[in-house]
Amino acid sequence: MKEIFEGVYREENKIFTKNLIPGKSVYGEKIIKIGKDEFRAWNSYRSKMCAFILKGMKFFPLNKKSRILYLGVANGTTASHFSDIANDGIIYGVEIAFKPMKKFVKLCQERNNMIPIMGNANKPEEYEKIVDEIDFLYQDIAQKNQIEIFLKNIDKFSPEYGMIMIKARSIDMAMKPKKIFEKVRKKIEENHEIIEMIELSPYAKDHVAISLKI
Repeated sequence: MKEIFEGVYREENKIFTKNLIPGKSVYGEKIIKIGKDEFRAWNSYRSKMCAFILKGMKFFPLNKKSRILYLGVANGTTASHFSDIANDGIIYGVEIAFKPMKKFVKLCQERNNMIPIMGNANKPEEYEKIVDEIDFLYQDIAQKNQIEIFLKNIDKFSPEYGMIMIKARSIDMAMKPKKIFEKVRKKIEENHEIIEMIELSPYAKDHVAISLKI
């Protein structure tokens, strides 16, 4: 098993993170033990961040001390791997839906570097007093105004890096995804520098991952 980024490991076509809570899986993922260490398999069909890595990501913005604001954290599948990586950092997970937030809260009780925030990502002013200084903003929200939400939170929290998972069909069902992706690129590039932009098929259909320096 080879470490390809800080805290991220690869064996053939599979990605792993070192388990922060040995002996516990989060979503039924496979666990491998190597010596004293335990590694959790990262499912690329359930995590767009993992798909981004497998599709050729070159710049990885996370490290063990990363302070992350995660918009659309859902039940914490991807966030749990961020928790493994940023073991000396913190993840603020924002979610508006009650059912997944309930699962995420339970996960946060096991992992003390994650903080659940029941809130509306459209209104960052609602949680700005909870979130201390961050260096990375991650968003996975399937809404029509997903890019506006992302940019609004960038303006509010001023992270060093950002990453957004764009779902084309949530923005416009009629327009071809490639045209939507190009419109999104132009919108972001008005004020920020795009580092990488990679489509996530076959792991996530009609999605593109964009990382940027803010």
